Amino acid sequence: MDSLITAAARALATGDPLGALNRVALRDDPPALALRGIALAQLGDFERAKALLRRAARAFGTKEAVARARCVVAEAEVALAARELGWPTHALETAQATLEAHDDRANAAHARYLGIRRLLLLGRIDEAGRALDALDPARGPPPLQAIHALLQAGIALRRVQARTAQAALGRAAEAARRARIPALMAEVEQAARALDAPAARRVAQDTALPLRLHEVEALLGSGALVVDGCRHAVHAGGATIPLATRPVLFALVRMLGEAWPHDAPREALIRQAFRTHYIDETHRARLRVEIGRLRGLLREVAGLRATRHGFVLLPRHAADVVVLARPVEEAHAAVLALLADGEAWSSSALGLALGTSQRSVQRALDALAADGKAQPLGHGRARRWTTPPMPGFATALLLPAPLPGD
Repeated sequence: MDSLITAAARALATGDPLGALNRVALRDDPPALALRGIALAQLGDFERAKALLRRAARAFGTKEAVARARCVVAEAEVALAARELGWPTHALETAQATLEAHDDRANAAHARYLGIRRLLLLGRIDEAGRALDALDPARGPPPLQAIHALLQAGIALRRVQARTAQAALGRAAEAARRARIPALMAEVEQAARALDAPAARRVAQDTALPLRLHEVEALLGSGALVVDGCRHAVHAGGATIPLATRPVLFALVRMLGEAWPHDAPREALIRQAFRTHYIDETHRARLRVEIGRLRGLLREVAGLRATRHGFVLLPRHAADVVVLARPVEEAHAAVLALLADGEAWSSSALGLALGTSQRSVQRALDALAADGKAQPLGHGRARRWTTPPMPGFATALLLPAPLPGD
């Protein structure tokens, strides 16, 4: 490896893409193509970066398996940054195996971390946690130690474990300082701001109190019956009743929680749960059916009693009922939460992350664009969507994710 290639690689390792380009911009040999691709990726030109990395991988000979594998790992990182979550993971796994076979442990670990980051974006929290636990950060260089700690913090955030997240961010900050990479230090600072931002609201009849993550964690461990509007579930005494796939039942229990200790009127329950302003006997009959279903699901943690005007929620063991809502409640909030990370997403990647169809996501994006809350970039299959971050809110915490006990 000549001196210019070595200098360009060192510049990239310290977060200086322009310095790297100054050294290899006019060269077309495989190492220079790969370094140019990585530099352009750091500058945000993902399409040209992918093209250069593919050219480099093809240009390396069959005997240069390690160099080809490194190009594949770099392309996977570019795909992740471009939010192309459907990128073929088997290529990354093959490259990782090649790097491990040739004792390139640092790049092999980096490939593993890319896979874990993808799982985290897709909301597969438990799978990401198991994969991360299998890695030993002490054996890696400071940049990988920082990434490991950031992933630990991301998992803890989604599991509503504020103390664990705070400790992980402390380790990430220390490793990022030792790595001396400005982009990495900025990522740690952004994660720390998310931890201190409002993560939910405590909703009562006429008030809404913002709560930070540690306050949400304290509520979930307080023994109260918690109606969780962030993840559409009911928590009480260590038990969790998921209602994410039962929107009508969740709408009913949320209204009953907000009205507690009083009853919620039948007419209000019908309007909220069935989204109608015209009430007749069929709606009242349907309400009785849905209340019966809800009573069966909640029988271990709460009862439902009919009153003269409506229904009242009766917690069995809890002394208090708390309703949590998202920091921002509006149509398509989950799509906004993903877009608010500052990256440009494709509709297919949003569909993968949210577990819904691409067509549903496209309708949501069109509605958000009409309201000026999202904007498209590019056309056709290259179209991406973005929106400015919502200031003052922990947007990643708006996304539904499993809690302990799910």
